[in-house]
Amino acid sequence: MYIGLHTMKFGWPGGTVAIGPTLERVLERAEAAGVHSFWPMDHFFQIPIGGPPEEPMLEAYATLAWAAGRTKVMQLGTLVTGVHHRHPGVLMKALTTIDVLSGGRSWLGIGAAWNEKESRGLGVPFPPLAERFERLEETLQIAHRMFDGNDRPFEGRHYRLENPMNHPGPVRRPPILVGGSGEKKTMRLVAQYADASNFFEQPDPAELQRKLDVLRDWCNRVDRPYSDIIKTTFGLMGEPDMDTALPRFETLGELGIDLAIVDLPDPNDDRFFEFLSELVRAVESMGHPAPAQLGSPSGEAMSS
Repeated sequence: MYIGLHTMKFGWPGGTVAIGPTLERVLERAEAAGVHSFWPMDHFFQIPIGGPPEEPMLEAYATLAWAAGRTKVMQLGTLVTGVHHRHPGVLMKALTTIDVLSGGRSWLGIGAAWNEKESRGLGVPFPPLAERFERLEETLQIAHRMFDGNDRPFEGRHYRLENPMNHPGPVRRPPILVGGSGEKKTMRLVAQYADASNFFEQPDPAELQRKLDVLRDWCNRVDRPYSDIIKTTFGLMGEPDMDTALPRFETLGELGIDLAIVDLPDPNDDRFFEFLSELVRAVESMGHPAPAQLGSPSGEAMSS
């Protein structure tokens, strides 16, 4: 199992001018600790779990491009992009560009989205949920075409691409991660189109196990090996205490989680990065052999 890092807050000491230097130190220290990947969230405004909407929030793909130039091996994705935020053809072009310039380290993290307030605030159309899921399926189909170099016209209900050309193509085909725990639509899309799923950690491990069982059932329905899916979670990181953390991550490993993504509590807390380095080493042997497409903190493909 590997550890990924998520950033939720950017209202750090020093104000706006300190955000860049602070985040650069975070990435440097996280990469030195052996963290597998960096996952900023794709929101326009701060979300309620992080604070009031007026708090600082960075645009996700500009952040990933910036991070690509300041890291060497960490993989890079959003947790996760709202499907309605960007036209899918432009999104795949941007993500492919990040993949090319980072040497093959990008992921497409995407979901049906939920935050109507920020979309309305910036004038981004916010379709009903059923339509967002329709758009998500079409976007996943477009992603496969553009990542695989298939430039035949795409005719969908919501999107029409006459020539989805994507040159240069990605260094490697970016893994597709679909975030969300919906059992009827989201998990079907994971089984049918994605390389990875993302679930929130659950206070009761039995609930997470139940979600994974539903995903397994969907894989059986679409005749896809469940073992092909990279299983990831997101959870808030509490105090940097190994005695508390180890049982938590051991449980995730026993459930078959391949990548546990945790938030960044305080970028100026040296204890967190010391703890993170220790945690990365401790979880390496937890869980089962992961799919090769997960990659590794060294940038090499994992063997399965």
